[in-house]
Amino acid sequence: MEIRENITGYGENMGASSTILGNNRRMLMIECLREKDGRVELRELVEYIAEKEGATDRKHRKSVYVSLVQTHIPKLEREGVITFNHGVVTLLKIPEDVTVYMEVVNKHDISWSTFYMGTSIIFIIAGWYLGSMPLLLAAIVYLAISLIHRSKIKRLF
Repeated sequence: MEIRENITGYGENMGASSTILGNNRRMLMIECLREKDGRVELRELVEYIAEKEGATDRKHRKSVYVSLVQTHIPKLEREGVITFNHGVVTLLKIPEDVTVYMEVVNKHDISWSTFYMGTSIIFIIAGWYLGSMPLLLAAIVYLAISLIHRSKIKRLF
């Protein structure tokens, strides 16, 4: 009985976080809202997401609009993350644990994966110059991991 309560409590805490992280469009919604100081018109949000997805033609924008209105906005409203009134989406809160899974990078900063790539390249050059095969191999592995990480991250701001 006690174990079931702990599991239920854990699921309730993870609800909003898993709702946001479970879909790329919802993550893009949060990203856009953070960039626009927590308030954005639906039309602007649709344009933002369509542009991030790489297609801004009318058909794709309509697809984004329909999915936001019918699925994503209602889900985030139920979780208490946003409100939607008169065509305006307002950010209420972002669960604390969401940013653990999404890389937060300010406008003029570099991401950790970029920093790791730069460091790896410096160590590759040092390993080659010093003729140290273990250093060279470790730096190449580090570079590969940073490239994989970079391909998987999501940026906010």
